[in-house]
Amino acid sequence: MTDLAPPLGRRLRWTFTDGLTLVGRELGRLRHDPGELVAALIFPAVMVVLFGYVFGSAIHVPDGGDYREYLMPGLFAMVTFSAVMGVMTRMAADASRGVMDRFRSMPMARSAVPFGQTGADLLTGLLMLAIMVGAGLLVGWQPHRGLIPTAQAFLLMIVLRYALSWVGVYVGLAVKNDQVADAMVPLFLPFTMLSNAFVPTDGMPGWLRFLADWNPVSALTAASRHLFGNPGAPSGDLAWPLAHPVTTVLLWSAALLAIFVPLSLRAYTHRGR
Repeated sequence: MTDLAPPLGRRLRWTFTDGLTLVGRELGRLRHDPGELVAALIFPAVMVVLFGYVFGSAIHVPDGGDYREYLMPGLFAMVTFSAVMGVMTRMAADASRGVMDRFRSMPMARSAVPFGQTGADLLTGLLMLAIMVGAGLLVGWQPHRGLIPTAQAFLLMIVLRYALSWVGVYVGLAVKNDQVADAMVPLFLPFTMLSNAFVPTDGMPGWLRFLADWNPVSALTAASRHLFGNPGAPSGDLAWPLAHPVTTVLLWSAALLAIFVPLSLRAYTHRGR
């Protein structure tokens, strides 16, 4: 009996090609909806001004130092975690409006749609990160440990953002419609705030500090402060994630990809059946 299934290499090549096509589709959609793109690009600069100048004057940085230098790694982490919300709302909108059904009827790789969404989000995230870097430099932030540690910090953000975008794909496919997804967006804000991104966790109650120390936002923030050489880098008696922040970010990224890539592909294949 002849096996009619194409070889694995050809299937992967189809998936990659179709995925790139859908990346272009997502970027084109943003071009035709400039309001969404402008809002996404203004958000990082607004966060720098709001937290750096409005709240910064009332917050003491551990061991001294400029609060805006302490803050920027936390804002980088916050922008990184926006991947969940962005991909979730776009996937839910496409699914509830019948776009996914059209994709399934076309001669294309099934896995190309989730890969296209996550790839487009990665490019958008890089642009948001670049704008926030520019805003940070304007307000006095800068990395102090050289090119390689700086590049390592940004690479950690990119890796974790890509992993988080797969969480957004799964949640977007799991919710009933795009209205439910929009209603869930504010729920992610407390998750980013419950961390060391904006204030030290030392003054928190024990149970709250435990949650903050094991939050992946805290790990990414701590790793970035260490690699940038900014105030507030981990020191002393710390919880394991903060004592090994780079390793923690990599472990979180690997775990999220291992769990949510297969879950997302399965949810996309079976949605609407």
